[in-house]
Amino acid sequence: QVQLVESGGGLVQTGGSLGLSCAASGLTFSQNPMGWFRQAPGKEREFVAGVSVSGLSTIVAASVKGRFIISRDNTKNTVALVMNSLKPEDTAVYYCAARHPGTLDYVEDRPEKYDYWGQGTQVTVSP
Repeated sequence: QVQLVESGGGLVQTGGSLGLSCAASGLTFSQNPMGWFRQAPGKEREFVAGVSVSGLSTIVAASVKGRFIISRDNTKNTVALVMNSLKPEDTAVYYCAARHPGTLDYVEDRPEKYDYWGQGTQVTVSP
């Protein structure tokens, strides 16, 4: 049974920082591309950042570029999202997601291409 458990969300002021972590179990983590998505009230789920199997390739959305960093630790089965210079528009529920292993190691930004999802963690940025 695959489980993705996010942690680290909370309330922070504008300009502050937060770190999210996702612990994976039930899959061969070192073979799964991973991603972070978010969903604000009344909005569709959107891609935030993704990391390839090796960790050498990462992509972040334009809206968070220069502020958010994604990384993974294949020895601990975790993927992290460091969020700096947070803005009120970053307020959302943040989800960790995993894709099935594929023949190509690349970062996918379409949520429908991900196979497993965590329950999400709330991030709230106050003005």
